[in-house]
Amino acid sequence: NGFQFTKQEIKAMPEHIRKIFIANNYIVNYRITSNGYFEARVRRKGMYIEASGRDFETMRSRFLQRLTAFYERPPVQPTEEPPAPVVTAKTALFGDYARDWLKIKEQTTKPSTFKEYERSFRVDLEPTFGNKPLADITRTDLQNYLFGIVGENKHRKAEKLALMLNCIFDMAAEDFSIPSPMKKVVLPGYQVRRGQALTADEEERLVKYCKTHKEVEGTDALLVLLFFGLRKSELASIEIIDGKWLQCETSKERLGQNVVLRKIPFTPQVKKVLPFIDFEKAKNTNLNTISTRMKRLLPERHPHELRHTFISRCKECGVASEVVSIWAGHSLSGTITSTVYTHYSDEFQLKEAEKVIY
Repeated sequence: NGFQFTKQEIKAMPEHIRKIFIANNYIVNYRITSNGYFEARVRRKGMYIEASGRDFETMRSRFLQRLTAFYERPPVQPTEEPPAPVVTAKTALFGDYARDWLKIKEQTTKPSTFKEYERSFRVDLEPTFGNKPLADITRTDLQNYLFGIVGENKHRKAEKLALMLNCIFDMAAEDFSIPSPMKKVVLPGYQVRRGQALTADEEERLVKYCKTHKEVEGTDALLVLLFFGLRKSELASIEIIDGKWLQCETSKERLGQNVVLRKIPFTPQVKKVLPFIDFEKAKNTNLNTISTRMKRLLPERHPHELRHTFISRCKECGVASEVVSIWAGHSLSGTITSTVYTHYSDEFQLKEAEKVIY
């Protein structure tokens, strides 16, 4: 159903309303509902007019009134979104900006490396600088902070934090065109303590303790580190291959590179203590437990020195240096003949492994 407006009604409409109904031949659709009401409606872009009545004329009159009222109302001004505040070095807090930097590092570093970055930020940097605007952090602030850590005899920690601060402020210098306050920060030189192989007496004490305290957590892992030369972080990936090899993922590989697996053979020396090693327990040992157990037994030693001991013993027993490098996960050094064209067979490596007994 539909009804038409008269010419007089059309003439009384505003110009823009006339065009709508002229284009539709002056016709408005309506319907009669089940309870006898008359209903008319027009839907256009941005407009919806509806009217009803007990009879046709009431509906028609109401429709005209509402249509006219719709077009006589003041236009609705579109609300504009307030402009986003401009972030500057004066308004950007160190904590927020450093978290943005961490998000980038999460995508570009290995999970273990990112975890250490995140922990250092949360425990060390955020409590000190987190609520300060970047522009308010001076070279003196940073220099005194790092000197304080050095004063606690934590040189390595100071170096790691200085590295993070350099990266964060280098990025801020690019983003906000400000000089990096880390540019003139310096750290005092110090003698790095290099690892040393255990003495024969220390090795004997360690092995004896692990054999007589097999129920103590950490002893299995200590023996694996000592007789296979693994890094602590590589324990979680160990797997026994053919009962002759211990395989692990080399942990020094960078994110984005293929996983590098390496195999270390079972030597006659490790076979002496196999009954005292549960490889599954070693694989799942908490890394902090390993360090704690080592410190209690040999207070001046560090678990990484077990790796030094394995490499030293292999060389002392006459194993070819390049084969030891393969077992340790080191790059072969020397001429291109060694680094590119030399490949040692499993049979040769197992034969070399038979030399490791002392």
